[in-house]
Amino acid sequence: MMENSKALVVFSGGQDSTTCLFWALDRFNEVEAVTFDYNQRHSLEIECAKNITKELGVRHHILDMALLNQLAPSALTRDDIEVKEGEDGELPSSFVPGRNLIFLSFAGILASQIGSAHIVTGVCETDFSGYPDCRDIFVKSLNVTLNLSMNAQFVIHTPLMWLNKAETWGLADTLGALDFVREKTLTCYNGMIADGCGECPSCKLRQKGLNEYLKNRKEF
Repeated sequence: MMENSKALVVFSGGQDSTTCLFWALDRFNEVEAVTFDYNQRHSLEIECAKNITKELGVRHHILDMALLNQLAPSALTRDDIEVKEGEDGELPSSFVPGRNLIFLSFAGILASQIGSAHIVTGVCETDFSGYPDCRDIFVKSLNVTLNLSMNAQFVIHTPLMWLNKAETWGLADTLGALDFVREKTLTCYNGMIADGCGECPSCKLRQKGLNEYLKNRKEF
């Protein structure tokens, strides 16, 4: 545990951010979470985040980011846009332009207000959908920008950056949170908690990783 330290977790209530929340609780003296309400496709995502933070006793901030919905139409912000993977180098329809840029920037502002030098996010470059704002180089660049913009010394932590989904399940298991993450998080693009619909790209990736981890559990 990092003594005399406080972390702010960017939190959606999904598998990755919940694993990061447990990771932060294991390492920092004090942890708070921030969820962004951008009128996402499923309001249940906000309720899921509320329920998890309440159960874990984590102070929870919810910020209104409705403008992002207006500016960035995608399958995650519009019911009439089909969730589908990108073809021929195109980004998936679920990509929300500027989302992590805005989320991490506002997380930095909130972190400065609550006295947190540490910001934790679940972005990942290993098992990602080609989102440019999930890349390590983007996070490092923004970390420098945040520090320069606020004359601060923030550290953005990305504990999942180089893990595949099986390894992410392994991390949750190491933290004693595998069943919690499996049963109480919302990753599904169709708004179904736990194992989800089993059909959308997010559910397929999640289940494939879980199956791989459970099959090879002794190796992790």
